[in-house]
Amino acid sequence: MNILIIGAAGQIARVATQELLDRTDASLTLYARSAARLGKDADRIRIIEGDAADQAKLAEAMQGQDLVYANLSGNMEAAAKAIVAAMKKADVGRVIFISSMGIYDEVPGESHGAILDPYRKSARVIEDSVLDYAVIRPAWLNDTDEIAYGTTAKGEEFANPGAYVSRRSVADLIVKLTEQPELGRVSLGVHHS
Repeated sequence: MNILIIGAAGQIARVATQELLDRTDASLTLYARSAARLGKDADRIRIIEGDAADQAKLAEAMQGQDLVYANLSGNMEAAAKAIVAAMKKADVGRVIFISSMGIYDEVPGESHGAILDPYRKSARVIEDSVLDYAVIRPAWLNDTDEIAYGTTAKGEEFANPGAYVSRRSVADLIVKLTEQPELGRVSLGVHHS
């Protein structure tokens, strides 16, 4: 399997990259604004420097890919639109997209308003596409070296929103999703369990 990781220098993406290398035989293309932050190429890694909103460069990077995993920051909506368009052009149909808990007001008593708008808008772009997708909405994150998590579906109340979930837990879910032939157009909240 060939996986393109957009935003590969991000904290979750770095953990997921290592988990994918350790637990699968996938070949990874790491796509980031600053390739220098990614270290050196390895046998199963190719590195591309580029902006996540650069549709032409994304389409080029997507050639031969089976799945896209996007872990964005900055202008997330523009990047999501570029990713969807590039995936269509490159005929890549599966995407795992990192967002945030709270984008559907699924956390009782919490209202983060405009701070979640980039996450809401970018997730909506993915959900409105024809892609086979999994939107992942993690709780607050930490670097604990554990895999201990549960998930909730879109429309369900977010479980245990006050507890931190490890980036390694989120990475575990990403690895499991990459191994599924279809993602099923789902949005999963990820909480500590």
